[in-house]
Amino acid sequence: MARILLGVTGGIAAYKALELARLATKEGHAVRVLMTPAAERFVGAASFEGIVGAPVLSSEFERDPLRGAFPGDPVPDHDPIGHLEVVANADAYLIAPASANTIAKLAAGQADSMVTTSFLACTAPRLVAPAMNDRMYRDAATQANLETLRERGVAVIEPAEGALASRGEHGVGRLPEPRELLDAITSALPRPAGPWDGMRVLVSAGGTREAIDPVRFIGNRSSGRMGLALADRAAARGAEVTLIAANVSLPAPPGVARVDVETAAELRAALEREFGDTHVLLMAAAPADFRPRDPESGKIARTGSGLTLELEPTEDILAALGTRREAGQTIVGFAAEVGADVSRARNKLRRKGADAIVFNDVSRGEIGFESSENEVVIVEAEAETHIPLASKERVADAILDRVEAMRSERGSESPAT
Repeated sequence: MARILLGVTGGIAAYKALELARLATKEGHAVRVLMTPAAERFVGAASFEGIVGAPVLSSEFERDPLRGAFPGDPVPDHDPIGHLEVVANADAYLIAPASANTIAKLAAGQADSMVTTSFLACTAPRLVAPAMNDRMYRDAATQANLETLRERGVAVIEPAEGALASRGEHGVGRLPEPRELLDAITSALPRPAGPWDGMRVLVSAGGTREAIDPVRFIGNRSSGRMGLALADRAAARGAEVTLIAANVSLPAPPGVARVDVETAAELRAALEREFGDTHVLLMAAAPADFRPRDPESGKIARTGSGLTLELEPTEDILAALGTRREAGQTIVGFAAEVGADVSRARNKLRRKGADAIVFNDVSRGEIGFESSENEVVIVEAEAETHIPLASKERVADAILDRVEAMRSERGSESPAT
């Protein structure tokens, strides 16, 4: 987990910084907070201190009781210079919200507060999240200041569009949601070495939609949660991960490249583009088996006589990729079935040319669609591995452990590059 330094400047969006601090702390990160005097007009230092468990610093002249340490770290036996020590210990420094005034100071190199002085002294990844009225944001001076920061290697998290603080105003200038801010921080962190360094992993997630007309479609209830968990855990092991997301509303894990698709044909095309130099394919998406043969170009009017659809089969994507596989590639498919009989998954394993099929019974409410937990059986040619009920992240880790074992047993090498 990371040591995150959070700078908070004056603006109504400062309340979101409280939620960011809570979210980061909940996920195991250690957080220290710096505030400008203007920020304290919108949120209190005591609120941050209660959330992160560490004193807030607002002046470079005040003594830091933790002597620059982050929560959970030992306190130095000497009394260092506060604004230098706290940034020396930080893994990343985000200023959110970053007001137009603070952005101008950062671009000019001014150091007149704990926030700006620490920014100049910070050698860790630095990020700013502008938040202000859209007219202030679009002004040439603000845009030039942001461009100056980008040229110096500072990551600028673009503001969102929506309702602004001034009543009735709408535009670009909203601070992004805390989840987006935390993802930006974790993406900026240097990636530690992992056991899957150098491996390329391709994950599909979600369910395809096949048009009946411009309004209606044939689809399924797959949320993509299992695929997202696999992508997240593979990236945590050091792999270079590409996620092909079919109608997935959830955000991709930090550090994962994402390609959005809608139909089975689009899913197939995206997978075929990426498959050639992939070491591991995790086919967690649920592509449609059938699609309307002749979708209507206009909305079908409701009539009392009912509606008959003629369906045609879609291509078997997993089987097609299996015929193209090269030495060193590992393919894992998924089978969502109704009932506990794994025989269909074993038949699927033979038909698809996969190394394993992950079977789960979606008729069970606690592990069905949209659930945060799962229980699966990994079916291989000569073995079955039961993964007990657990969070989808833990199940993903167990699946990847088995993939790692399979590749080791077979002496898998890299595909052609």
